[in-house]
Amino acid sequence: MSILLYLDSANLDEIRGAAKDETIGGITTNPTLMRKSGISNYEEFARKALEIIPNKPVSFEVFSDDFDAMKREARIIASWGENAFVKIPVSTTGGELTFPLIQELSSEGLQLNITAVFTLDQVRGVSRVLSKTTPAIISIFSGRLADSGQDPEVIFQKSVDICRDQKNVKLLWASTREIFNIVQAERSGADIITVTADLLGKRELWGKDPDEFCRETVQMFYNDALATGYKIG
Repeated sequence: MSILLYLDSANLDEIRGAAKDETIGGITTNPTLMRKSGISNYEEFARKALEIIPNKPVSFEVFSDDFDAMKREARIIASWGENAFVKIPVSTTGGELTFPLIQELSSEGLQLNITAVFTLDQVRGVSRVLSKTTPAIISIFSGRLADSGQDPEVIFQKSVDICRDQKNVKLLWASTREIFNIVQAERSGADIITVTADLLGKRELWGKDPDEFCRETVQMFYNDALATGYKIG
């Protein structure tokens, strides 16, 4: 497998597991995951995560909604560690594209992860303003595109063509929904895919014999029916 797997998590125990897993190439998180995990102190969590993962990219997101505040937060996050990537949403909540901010921060040498990217126009705009040398990630929310009835592979393949000559820019398949998305992401040309711990656990099913899988599934249905005492007629 040539694609890199990034753990998408705000759980320090899961991150500790990822630190020992050679198949995991990095970590991403976001304020929503942190809230679900009960994180109350952003910086304390982030510094612990970077201490656990000192040699793999770890992405932390700004949470302000205006350029000046986002810029200040981005510089603070970048100061936490050499492997810290700053997640900048491609637009504000009001729909204002963050291209000028991305250009300024990338030119300063901040490693950015441009998040919540949904359209090819956004990919083109981001690719134009990113530094030609500073490492960067563009996170395309493929799972959510699929939720809206669009084929994420088509969009991702076109994004790969847009960024083909930018060797410092990695394209990330985000909002992964199922383990098969790894196959889709890899054949679409993605460099990285984010995967939750639950989905990572399903890797043990890779290559499972379909006939065996069938028998196990039927057995599960049978056992559950017996356990409930269901009767027909």
